[in-house]
Amino acid sequence: MYTEDDLRNAVASGAISAEAANALRNSARGSRQAPASDEEHFRLINSFNDIFVTIAAILLMVAMAGIGQAFTPNLDRPPPVSGLLIAAAAWAMAEYFTRQRRMALPSIVLLIGFVGGVFEMLIGTVVMTFQTNFDQNPVLVGSLIAGVCAATAGAAWLHWRRFMVPITVAVGAAALAGMTISIIITLLGPATIDNPQRVLIPLIFIAGLAIFAVAMRWDISDLDRQTRRSDVAFWLHLLAAPMIAHPLFHWLGVTQGDNIGLSAALGVLVVYIAMGMIALAIDRRALLVSALAYVLAALTFLFDRFGAVELNVALTALVIGSALLTLSAFWSPIRRMVVQPLPGAVQMRLPSTMMQAA
Repeated sequence: MYTEDDLRNAVASGAISAEAANALRNSARGSRQAPASDEEHFRLINSFNDIFVTIAAILLMVAMAGIGQAFTPNLDRPPPVSGLLIAAAAWAMAEYFTRQRRMALPSIVLLIGFVGGVFEMLIGTVVMTFQTNFDQNPVLVGSLIAGVCAATAGAAWLHWRRFMVPITVAVGAAALAGMTISIIITLLGPATIDNPQRVLIPLIFIAGLAIFAVAMRWDISDLDRQTRRSDVAFWLHLLAAPMIAHPLFHWLGVTQGDNIGLSAALGVLVVYIAMGMIALAIDRRALLVSALAYVLAALTFLFDRFGAVELNVALTALVIGSALLTLSAFWSPIRRMVVQPLPGAVQMRLPSTMMQAA
């Protein structure tokens, strides 16, 4: 089975022409009765060897963590040597499995290992360097966290420049979001904030919207979704979705506990439908998946409220499962109904529907 990435590499290497690759895509599109963009290709595993390499890479990085722990036996302190060894091992393995073999799943794991190792190394170094009571100096803590996030984003940028793994941009965006939030909270004065969630939740929501906007810029640059830019946008959408969904449902009161009110439950459904319309328009399913847990909780409450106590979980699963399967089976025609009423200028910035593709 050949993936979209295989077609790109074949064209780049000269094995086939760009016209032949497009003809193959059009043939596959016709057999599926849907535009290729609607499939939202996501390369993760090509063969079992990907899993085999991933397991081996994880074991090796765990070994590096254990070796590094021997240099800092104090378990109350993050071991910076462990982070350094993990990052070095992940980079070294990426030189072969990412740069030469182009294995998707190992590349993702090695990227996370590298950035996570850098983050652990920096945090451990900060704790060892500033031997002080951090609780008494929140400004210092905020400044250090912002600095660590900025350095972590820099490490992600270096990894992107070398290996260009699509998820790297999302990891760097997450680090930059953490840096920005830390700076703002530090400037506001964390010691004077009675309820940090009153500041943190809105900041997360704004950061999610910003990342969503960046994801849309990557999407717009590849509406046919045939290049690496589409893969980068996929991961950015996957990062932005929970950052947008969680604050919305938090403000509706869904995250406060089991005592969900009727208005909050109905509000969840309204918000989820609105998010579904946006997901259909931009042809990305991440928003629907990220908000799924909140909708399950809301529907369970509604069925319980209206007397279906014994079957509330089953009925919830039936409704949500049926709705998602219907969307999956009829995604293209439903999406066409959502996109067609939009202004022409907006449609030009969205992936084509089946009618547009024809």
